Amino acid sequence: MIQEISLQAIQGVRIGNAENTRGGTGCTVLLFPHGAVCSVDIRGGAPASRETALLDPVATAETVHAVLLSGGSAFGLAAADGVMRYLQEPGVGFATRCGPVPLVVGSCIFDLPCGDIVYPDAAMGYAACRHSEENAPQEGNYGAGTGASVGKIAGVSRMMKAGLGMFAVQSGALQVGAVMVVNALGDVLSEKNTVLAGLRTPDGGALASTQQYVWEHMEAVSTIFTGTVENTTIGAVITNGGGTKTQMKKVAAMASNGLVRAVSPVNTTADGDSIYAASVGKVPASVDEMGILASYAVTCAVRRAVRCATGAYGIPARRDLIKNK
Repeated sequence: MIQEISLQAIQGVRIGNAENTRGGTGCTVLLFPHGAVCSVDIRGGAPASRETALLDPVATAETVHAVLLSGGSAFGLAAADGVMRYLQEPGVGFATRCGPVPLVVGSCIFDLPCGDIVYPDAAMGYAACRHSEENAPQEGNYGAGTGASVGKIAGVSRMMKAGLGMFAVQSGALQVGAVMVVNALGDVLSEKNTVLAGLRTPDGGALASTQQYVWEHMEAVSTIFTGTVENTTIGAVITNGGGTKTQMKKVAAMASNGLVRAVSPVNTTADGDSIYAASVGKVPASVDEMGILASYAVTCAVRRAVRCATGAYGIPARRDLIKNK
């Protein structure tokens, strides 16, 4: 039997947000003060990422100290400098003869159509770390979800606001949580496989279907995605289950399956879909146990990302369309 829990119930991780609402961008950081065994699964064709080579099972470093999820496209990777500085101050990092070197991995979404052109920087990354001291991150239009949107295959005039979503579950002593930033090309689907948020009808007043749009334009499918490499769903799953980097690689892959249930279409060449998996505990658990719970948590977190979002920057959210009916 599984039960929903708060992400804060998982020990060994702190989560913080920082954002610039005028600029329509922000970042979310997951800090592991004592380190986390971590790997990543990248299925999208257009990722913007940092230090992913560290997560290869053959890489020397056994743990990382933070995962950064950021807006700003590749420019947003600069926020990791602030995360490194925050971790360096108390001496957190990979031990070297010249002092500790914090290991920070990260991925970004393309949120530049929202607000002014502002990029997350070192100051914003540091601010997110300071916010993590409260360990009470908000969902929706916060952190890396500030400028997130979905349903963009027909252009910005028909897309919808999305954001940051979180969800965690427990089975016995095993805990697994997910933090997801939803900025997909496609739609987010409900438990009944209906569209929660995504492409809107040409008049903007109702939900449409990206999948249907693709079918209707199948003769031009080879060019549909040209110039639309501005999307991605990124996130991280955290577990108190013990695991090696090889095992976390498989957990991350299973977690990515949660996107298949919640986003359609998914993992396209126009998306940079990436999910990290981090172990912060030693609870005995199989890869399958952790992976199954991770997949479920990802699905639920993605749906929360659009249910918690509010309309902004002239882009309506799901609650706006429902309110207007």
